[in-house]
Amino acid sequence: MKITVIAHPNSKKPRVEKDLLGTLNVYVSQPPLEGRANHAVLEALADYLHVKRSQVRLVRGEKSKIKVFEIESWGPSSGINKL
Repeated sequence: MKITVIAHPNSKKPRVEKDLLGTLNVYVSQPPLEGRANHAVLEALADYLHVKRSQVRLVRGEKSKIKVFEIESWGPSSGINKL
């Protein structure tokens, strides 16, 4: 399954929010340097969806705020109901 998220690096309060259109906004405190923000967004997304970090992969948007992640093998305890 692919998920589009909007990344917000350098945030004071890290969090994951869903807007009115259903888009996930991921706020992380790391700066967008050397892939630190991408890694933090990946970790935050994995925690939010209750999947292992190894099951989340950045597919598109390495240098963009709009990113596409691929989530592998949803389990019964995954956060599929959150989407």
